[in-house]
Amino acid sequence: MSEPFFSSSEKPNVPIGIVIFGATGDLTRRKLLPALYQLAAEDQLPDKVHIIGFARREWDDAKFQAMMLAGIEEFAREQPVDPQVMERLLPCLHYVASVFEAEKGYKELSQLLDNLGADNRLFYLATPPSAYSEIIDQIGAAGLANCEMGWTRIVVEKPYGQDLSSAEHLDQQVHQVFSEDQIYRIDHYLGKETVQNILVFRFANGIFEPLWNRRYIDSVQITVAESVGVGSRAGYYEGAGVVRDMLQNHLLQLLTLTAMESPATFTADAVRDEKVKVLNSLDPLIGDDALANTFRAQYKSGTHNGVAMPAYLKSEGVAKNSKTETLLAAKLQIANWRWAGVPFFLRSGKALARRVTEIAVQFKQVPLSLFGWKNLAGEAPNILIMRLQPDEGISLRFGAKVPGAENRIEAVQMNFSYEETFGNQSPAAYERLLMDSMNGDATLFTRSDEVLSAWQFVSNITEAWQAAPATKLPQYEVGSWGPPELDSFIQRSGLRWRNPKN
Repeated sequence: MSEPFFSSSEKPNVPIGIVIFGATGDLTRRKLLPALYQLAAEDQLPDKVHIIGFARREWDDAKFQAMMLAGIEEFAREQPVDPQVMERLLPCLHYVASVFEAEKGYKELSQLLDNLGADNRLFYLATPPSAYSEIIDQIGAAGLANCEMGWTRIVVEKPYGQDLSSAEHLDQQVHQVFSEDQIYRIDHYLGKETVQNILVFRFANGIFEPLWNRRYIDSVQITVAESVGVGSRAGYYEGAGVVRDMLQNHLLQLLTLTAMESPATFTADAVRDEKVKVLNSLDPLIGDDALANTFRAQYKSGTHNGVAMPAYLKSEGVAKNSKTETLLAAKLQIANWRWAGVPFFLRSGKALARRVTEIAVQFKQVPLSLFGWKNLAGEAPNILIMRLQPDEGISLRFGAKVPGAENRIEAVQMNFSYEETFGNQSPAAYERLLMDSMNGDATLFTRSDEVLSAWQFVSNITEAWQAAPATKLPQYEVGSWGPPELDSFIQRSGLRWRNPKN
């Protein structure tokens, strides 16, 4: 039976062996080990825990410990690093040097886990997706997928496939070795405190939920904007674009949390059931509908905050005539009783004016202007903004009378700031997700049917693009909010983009 939504803050009470495949990479050094250090500093790791790195570099335990210490000292959330915590944590780090294809390495790993008494095992794939299948097969062949004395789980990083077909193939492979309740597909966005707070805001308060439907909401905008370009990830990005890098996972996850019905209980299956219902209720974008309801563009060379940035087409690893989008907007409709007729506009891009992730819910306005002044429906709509990063918080925009004899109405805001209220030391996403995976709470991880439903929706779009290829994508200035055509895209629905200025 699934554990409750907030139970995973409890310290695991069993010995655990955490095996990180690809442990010499950036993800381990920058995210995973700093997160594990923070859990240790807060006495949230089990009393008996062993962290085993598995990678091809010819390191030993001492080298692995030294490299991870450097990573923790540089990237830990709380600085300076506590030497007493490190004194306890570093001896728990072990290393197995092996290529992912070598049977010998997995036998060594199995022997090490047995010698350490790590009967409960968490395998973490911090590798390129191309290595997933080989590692999973080798884990199965070595008999590591099940331990009679304890539990075994596997954490799989995104991207989970490159399209529907590859996701289905990967799903078949992983299910040959692991059962669904052993698989934890991670999307680090779901580990963010502010993302989790979407559910708390909606379902723990009686103010807005009665208004959270087509009768009172006019439209919803979900924006995930980045100010940086593709940088060294150009080779990966060329094969992914925004549609695979952001839409299939982060954007659709935010959509499901915003639009889902209240679950019967806050358990993993109940929450994920409701998220899947939203994905399955999306009007499919197929053929001409996909072309009409999506917009793509690429950034050109420019300077942002004093930093010169080459055009996407000039980035190393990008084809000269590439049609890969660095900005994507989509208009989605949810065909259910709560949301029928309410457009959801999703937008994400690189090299934009600023880094920001937010959900803006625009409410319908009064039908008549009664105060001899402008109708608020056109000039100052009521908007609820959930800011997920940076400057995390919630604000509500509404109209108020300006003091004076004239009936003049202006927009004002009520603001809630996470930093001002709770301080700026919210747990990092990987801290929560690692804790959840150790405790067996899968609420914030994606289920098989959820992943495949998202890929089905996205694959319809990419197939439409392939069937009617664009001759050239619109170009936009680095540091802007996109080309003029992006504004035209949303203006066809009588709306305009909300472009945060601060």
